[in-house]
Amino acid sequence: MSFQQVIGQMPEEVYERLKTAVELGKWPDGQPLSEEQKATSLQAVMAWQAMHLTNPEHMNIGADGEIVMKSKSELKRQYRDEEEIIRVDLNH
Repeated sequence: MSFQQVIGQMPEEVYERLKTAVELGKWPDGQPLSEEQKATSLQAVMAWQAMHLTNPEHMNIGADGEIVMKSKSELKRQYRDEEEIIRVDLNH
């Protein structure tokens, strides 16, 4: 099985765990990632994002392999259009 096939079949839960491990530099059990594990995990995270994310976050890898960065106005527009959960007036 090729790397792309493995990434294509990787469940989102595994992607989330790898993403967190790369961000924190350690596995969920607290063991630090080796440099090789960091590099491989980051590559897997980027490949998964390119294959599966249709609405990239602030900065991700797009389906074409290019880095996608949203501007501040794009992010504001994205979150403004989402349904509000709650709004609290702290002045009362």
